[in-house]
Amino acid sequence: MTAWLGERDARLRERMDDPACDPEALARTYARFGLVNAAVSAPGDLYRRWVLPRVRARRPVRVLDVGTGGADLPRRLARAAARDGIAIEVVAIDPEPRAIAWARALDPVPGVTLREARSGDLVAAGERFDLVVSNHVLHHLAARELGALLAESERLLLPGGAAVHRDIERSRLGYLGFALATLPLEPTLLRGSFIRADGLASIRRSWTAAELAAAAPAGWRVRRAAPSRLELVHAP
Repeated sequence: MTAWLGERDARLRERMDDPACDPEALARTYARFGLVNAAVSAPGDLYRRWVLPRVRARRPVRVLDVGTGGADLPRRLARAAARDGIAIEVVAIDPEPRAIAWARALDPVPGVTLREARSGDLVAAGERFDLVVSNHVLHHLAARELGALLAESERLLLPGGAAVHRDIERSRLGYLGFALATLPLEPTLLRGSFIRADGLASIRRSWTAAELAAAAPAGWRVRRAAPSRLELVHAP
């Protein structure tokens, strides 16, 4: 472990990213994402802080979820909007065909569209959104890839729109907390999935607030949140 988390270990690879990984374990991992993200990613805060202020009277609010994985976040946002009587269109993209295939096998949620695509594909198509978000994507990226994602995010925004990329912050406390919290769940709720092993690898791959701020271009700011969370934000 690189200097006990003193440096980002971008050489690590998560098991679920292996094209040859166990498909049943991968499916169980996608199925558990909703529970894990509800516990650590505060999706309700994302909805209140970033979706609601962009609701328009004359058209649905358009949201893009980049690297959607099992699509638990867009489904949650669409259901919250339906509960509040808000018109919303959530486009959920991922370049991984296994993720999109798994998400498409679920019961559809009105307002959510799934696409096997990258953010650059939507830029080329001339798509625009009120909100561009991602969850647990940044730690997968090298500095060059991060720069490309942020530039594409800016080009995808409608006037007054915002981009919010949310991820883990690398820290010893966060690593120990996740390791201890998931250990008793490994033989039960997380059994047969990659959640614990990949979660620990994700923390080791993640950025600190200072690293992310240094890597981001002008116009972006880093916001800290608990527990061990970061938001990289571009907003008016």
